[in-house]
Amino acid sequence: MQNNTVILTRPIAQAQDFARQVLAMGREVVHFPLLEIGALEDNAALLTQLEQLHDYALIAFVSPNAIDAFFRHLTTVPQGLTFAVMGEGSRAKLAEYGVNDQTATVLRPRNSRKTDSETLLAELDLLALQGRKVLIVRGESGRELLADALREQGIEVVQVAAYRRVKPAFNQALQQQLKHLLNIENDWIITSSEALRNLCDYVATLDLTDGVAKMQRQHLLVPHSRIEETAKSLGFLSITLTASGDEQLLVALQSRL
Repeated sequence: MQNNTVILTRPIAQAQDFARQVLAMGREVVHFPLLEIGALEDNAALLTQLEQLHDYALIAFVSPNAIDAFFRHLTTVPQGLTFAVMGEGSRAKLAEYGVNDQTATVLRPRNSRKTDSETLLAELDLLALQGRKVLIVRGESGRELLADALREQGIEVVQVAAYRRVKPAFNQALQQQLKHLLNIENDWIITSSEALRNLCDYVATLDLTDGVAKMQRQHLLVPHSRIEETAKSLGFLSITLTASGDEQLLVALQSRL
C-alpha cells in the first residue's frame, strides 16, 4: 500500500465511531463528506404516519438515516410491530433504539454481500402481506423497486419521506483538499452510489488535465454490489467489495495494512 490514509465520505456526524476504529488500527483518517443529511422543512406527513403505525403489517427502512429520522420523533417504540431493513448498518441502527431480534420481528436479507430491495423482497411473505399495508420510510427520493414490487402483489404501500440528501457545496477549501488527495493513493470508503457520483462531479469541476484518471486509480472499499457496479461504470480500476456493515469494511481495511 502506497499511503496510510483512509478517506471517509459519510456526513461527519455519522462517521465518528468508524473514524475512531480506523485510527485504532493505526491508519490516518481524512473526512471528505460526499453527502449531507438534512431535515425536512415539513414533517407533517411523517408525523401523521407515526400516529398510525399499528395499521401497518410491515415498516421498512431504506437506510440508517431513515431510522434516525423516524425514531427521532417517537417517545416510545410501539410493541408488536414488524420491521424490515436492507443492510447490516440499518440493523445495527435499529438496535441503538432497542429494536432487535429479541424485542421485535426484524426482517433483512440473509446474503450480507447483496443487501437491497431485491434481496429483501425474497425474505418477505408476500402472500401474507396481500391486502395489507406496508410503510416505507425513506429520503425525499430513491429507488421505487420495493414499492412497485409490493404493489404488484396486491399490497398497499405508503411511502413517507423522513430526511433529505444534500450534495455538499464544493467550496475552495474542498477543491484544494481534493486536488491533494488525488495526487496520492488512498483508501476511500464509499457507502452510496450517489456519493460516488458526487465525487465524479467534483473532479470534473476541478477541470484538471489528468483529474479523472487520477480519481479512477484511487482504491474504493464498498459494502454493496450495486455501488461496485456504479464504480465500474464510472471507470474505477481498484474496488474492494465487502459484505454489508462497518465491521466488514474494517476487516477489509485491516487486510491492507
